[in-house]
Amino acid sequence: MANPKLRLLNTLRSGGRALASFTTLKGARTAQALAHTGLDVSNVDDADMHDKVLAIASADASPIIRVAGSTMPIIKRALDTGAHGILVPMINSAEDARSVVSLAKFPPRGLRGQGGPFACFAHGIATPAEYVNQANENLLTMVQIETAAGVQNIDEICRVDGIDLVLIGPNDLALALLGYMPAKWTEPAYLNAIDAVVASAKLHGKKCGIVVVDGEGAKQALERFDLVVLSADVRALQAWYKRELNIARG
Repeated sequence: MANPKLRLLNTLRSGGRALASFTTLKGARTAQALAHTGLDVSNVDDADMHDKVLAIASADASPIIRVAGSTMPIIKRALDTGAHGILVPMINSAEDARSVVSLAKFPPRGLRGQGGPFACFAHGIATPAEYVNQANENLLTMVQIETAAGVQNIDEICRVDGIDLVLIGPNDLALALLGYMPAKWTEPAYLNAIDAVVASAKLHGKKCGIVVVDGEGAKQALERFDLVVLSADVRALQAWYKRELNIARG
């Protein structure tokens, strides 16, 4: 039986499309306010993880933590907050992807150890034991493709069992392939790389996502991608104030 608290997991498994944003500002209240806008997902950074995860989950959105790296302490610490999944940057090979899966899964599928008592709260589960017994099937393991090596090895990465979604990091991918950012979205090497990631994800039964900067970009991306990350809290705050100040000052 599906856990109704796991909004992103349920959306992706049902073939739906999801909208997310990055929460980068310190403090749970910003994350809570963002989660109450109607977003399906809030991507949490490393600051205030416990408070932000609880605030986002209480708004019936899915907290996903973009971890700082792919080591056991980092991944375990993130998942022990009750996050509905992790997003791991700079994945370059199938070996990288297999390591992430191993660290994110409990035995016998992986190496993760049972942690603190709080993870079950954000999942609407009564006990830590129940959480552990469901975690391997109910937590999302997502990796970012944002380097030339990641694109080159995308077929092997997408073959890794336990990887649920590959997310294109457009700015880092542009830096890697073009030497500058943002891309103009006319460069053949850049467009071909994105096409390769999307095609490989589809071929191997993985979900695919991308980061965009505005609503129009998100609308277009939702026609192609399963998960669209719409900018970040800092950029949204700055954009609103700049627009309104320009109006106020004539």
